[in-house]
Amino acid sequence: MDKQPQARQRRIDLTRLSAIGRGLLVGLLAGIVVSIFRFCIQRGVQFVQWVYGQILATPWLVIPWIVLSIGVAILVGLFVKQQPDIKGSGIPQVEGQLAGELDYQWWPVLWRKFVGGILGIGSGLFLGREGPSIQLGATIGQGVAEKMKQSGADRRSLIAGGAAAGLSAAFNAPIASTLFVLEEVYHNFSPIIWTTALASAIASNFISLNFFGLVPVLHIPYGENLPLSQYGNLIGLGIFLGIFGYLYQNVTLSMPNWYAHLRLPSWLDGLVPFLLVIPIGLLWPQLLGGGNDVILNIAAASPALLALIGIFVLRFVFSTISYGSGLPGGIFLPILSLGAILGAIYAQAMVALGWMPAHFVANFIIFAMAGYFAGIGKAPFTAILLITEMVGTLHHLMPLAVVSMTAFLVVDLLGGAPIYEALLEKLIKPRQIKMSGIQDQLEVPIFEGSKLEGHQVRDFKWPTDSLLIAIRRGERQVIPHGDTLMRAGDTLIIMVDHNRRAEIRHAIDHLLVATP
Repeated sequence: MDKQPQARQRRIDLTRLSAIGRGLLVGLLAGIVVSIFRFCIQRGVQFVQWVYGQILATPWLVIPWIVLSIGVAILVGLFVKQQPDIKGSGIPQVEGQLAGELDYQWWPVLWRKFVGGILGIGSGLFLGREGPSIQLGATIGQGVAEKMKQSGADRRSLIAGGAAAGLSAAFNAPIASTLFVLEEVYHNFSPIIWTTALASAIASNFISLNFFGLVPVLHIPYGENLPLSQYGNLIGLGIFLGIFGYLYQNVTLSMPNWYAHLRLPSWLDGLVPFLLVIPIGLLWPQLLGGGNDVILNIAAASPALLALIGIFVLRFVFSTISYGSGLPGGIFLPILSLGAILGAIYAQAMVALGWMPAHFVANFIIFAMAGYFAGIGKAPFTAILLITEMVGTLHHLMPLAVVSMTAFLVVDLLGGAPIYEALLEKLIKPRQIKMSGIQDQLEVPIFEGSKLEGHQVRDFKWPTDSLLIAIRRGERQVIPHGDTLMRAGDTLIIMVDHNRRAEIRHAIDHLLVATP
């Protein structure tokens, strides 16, 4: 019998290619919107600083400026009243969307967040553009998903990709932006999610670079790399940042309670920072805004120790007041600016004690930005990569890791929670969950030391209305049965009702910490 080799037919899987294509589309759209958003805020802050210079020359101009500030505060407050989901940075809202704990219509949020963010942040308040940029990008991803009729995991991948694109355009840091979404927002390294997010971040960064050029956002020159003999000071800096990071968490989370004592409707709380920023603008116009210029100025010519302490107190207090009012603006860049100031304070103190040469002050400003964010956000990987990309050099990786890990550990020992998760918990109100009849998937990774590791599927009582349909193990999928052994590194694919996705996720999280 004549034997002929049979050609193997290989089925081409276009899943990831499709995810990259959708991610690029979302990234390009988000890059354009967020770059315009960033440009308008920069010009807005410059205009406000010019106005304060004119007021100093012509004092009576302060009266129409106060009236205008009140009008802008009321307008932005109306936006917040009409669409409460534009409040704050927007990162907790995006995190809630991806977890299935809340949802909103994309277009009303998009345009109000865009306009309200420009008016609030561009007015010189101590708010960051990065959180709103993340929500703008995520909302664009949601809009694209709606137009393409995507739902479930595909919809979430576009929202996550848009979030990464938004941060990438705001900071010109595509790798860190992708990691931030995975580590801090989505809490899962799903292949489709990271593929879409990275493609979106790269496309968005390309657009942003065409707007603002190739110079890193926080390009800080320094004399030399930190020698090993100074690594003891990195531990001291990490402890210092961790203590102040825990303080920042508590003050920020308690600000809504302080505003509750005001005899104002909550949507008018923005009047407080809009009026308080006027004397700050008249006395120190160079300190206005999220803090990008403050970081660069301190790194270029670090002020005296007492002046640094005064700047820190002012920015710490007013940034929490600004954010606590509920105006559309974030804490991302304000956290980095506070970290930079704390780094300068610590370094100046060590120089005064004779424990550090003065030319390492700029280095410690860089390290402290990562450490402060790692402690407050409890996202050390993102902090390390973010500062690396923003500063534009790889020479600081080891010091950044030491400071970030130390600050993270201190905040953890003090009982601090990730700031964005804590804000999300305050945002979500308990509500009755109804079955939607729409199926959705939940991905649960099994880490080393997990209660599921080394046990069979039958050993656990899985939540009601959930069905384990597959286990992703490397590049292949295993169809589970009762005797299937779960391993570290596996990702469980669980079928759930769309409206109960968050509830079941919480039940499984509780399962992971309970004794089987």
